[in-house]
Amino acid sequence: MKITEVQEILHAQLVTDLVEDFDVEFGYGCDLMSDVLAFVQHNDILLTGLVNPQVIRTCEVVDIHAIVFVRGKVPAQELIEIATSAGITLLCTEYSLYTSCGLLYQHGLLGEEIGHDFSL
Repeated sequence: MKITEVQEILHAQLVTDLVEDFDVEFGYGCDLMSDVLAFVQHNDILLTGLVNPQVIRTCEVVDIHAIVFVRGKVPAQELIEIATSAGITLLCTEYSLYTSCGLLYQHGLLGEEIGHDFSL
């Protein structure tokens, strides 16, 4: 799915310049950056309500190139500058994390499959 499709589906505002309309293969919705570090393995887009520099730094480590801030969260100018220098595209949507993930899934963006052993 192209970033412009994500923007359209989520009625999202593009906060940074879009250098390239690249593809994302998987979506990952999370506010715990430790989970992002532990589980993200592919060309994902991160959806989160957490708006701070740690989100950008985490995405740099796992090679995520796009972040959608949910629930109407808007990053400060400092965060926009950090993302721009890191080559990370930022979008903002009014939708909740749950609704945003659901809409993208409904339109064909798969979630990251994470294996857990729930046997006791």
